[in-house]
Amino acid sequence: MKHKHLTIYTATLLITALLSCNSTSTTKQETNSSEAALAMVAEGNPEVAEVTAAPKVPAPVGTRAAKKLIVNLVTTEIEGIIADSIPYTFWTFNNTVPGSFIRVREGDEVTLNLKNDASSILPHNIDLHAVTGPGGGAAATTAPPGKEASFSFKAINKGLYVYHCAAPPVPMHIGNGMYGLILVEPAGGLKPVDREYYIMQGDFYTKASVVKKGLMEFDNDKAVAENPDYVLFNGKKGSLLGANMIEAKVGETVRLFIGNGGPNLTSSFHVIGEIFDNVYLEGGSTVSHNIQTTMIPAGGSAIVEFKCDVPGEYVLVDHSLSRAFNKGCIGKLKVTGEPNEKVFSAKTLTKE
Repeated sequence: MKHKHLTIYTATLLITALLSCNSTSTTKQETNSSEAALAMVAEGNPEVAEVTAAPKVPAPVGTRAAKKLIVNLVTTEIEGIIADSIPYTFWTFNNTVPGSFIRVREGDEVTLNLKNDASSILPHNIDLHAVTGPGGGAAATTAPPGKEASFSFKAINKGLYVYHCAAPPVPMHIGNGMYGLILVEPAGGLKPVDREYYIMQGDFYTKASVVKKGLMEFDNDKAVAENPDYVLFNGKKGSLLGANMIEAKVGETVRLFIGNGGPNLTSSFHVIGEIFDNVYLEGGSTVSHNIQTTMIPAGGSAIVEFKCDVPGEYVLVDHSLSRAFNKGCIGKLKVTGEPNEKVFSAKTLTKE
């Protein structure tokens, strides 16, 4: 009996040691990667980076070397439709919710220029989770209406990161739509796929405006209670439905860059009728396979990839399903092409 216990104890120690070594090895690899990115020289003259409104994304970085980039963003306070012809006062980066998608690669040197539109009422700034430095750049970019601020950073950690306004009150700025994604691709780029799309979830808390009849604005009491009126993809009910559905063809591989602006709720992202071949957990370097639903925290992200085998309309949801069917967090991917009955075959049964 003692020999048996000793054997089990020894095996446990061995497994623990192996796991510890593996964890240490992974940590060292990531540290070395960051150090390598820091050592990369960004050559050439600065170029203005391409940025895009959701659901589009800029072109992949491919195999290009590290370079100097300029990212220009403008913060605005504008009226837009949130749902069913209902106007709402959004606060935005570049007039869209979510803000523009930014795409760089590790080793790039980025100068970010943030201009607060003269029509704004409040100061705004930006905190990029991809930035190593105080406040992610928030203090450096705080700009009153009509003013502009700038800072530079080195992209040293690859992954998909959220950015957002961090001016007080922070939940109000985020709750009004001030968030977006920045992708830092690895050297050599991500593996090429056929289609890429940009989707961000957000929770919205509304009340009637005291300034303008019929206009809705942010409700702080509902936000504190975490009781949203709407939970939406890309800032608007129906933003990914009807003529706005994202598209793919049978045989193509789709990559979705998914973010969760919050400010409060965790997303349970799911595509009905699909299984994620690859999920970059929390937008980082760890990849899981054959995943049905992936959790995305407020202020977090994920990259999901899957091959489209069968034509049809595939529903995108937060699988906390009351949010999908009652609060607007629903979209569709339309896949066209020839049926594949080896994968899926539907027959109508009739009774005689």
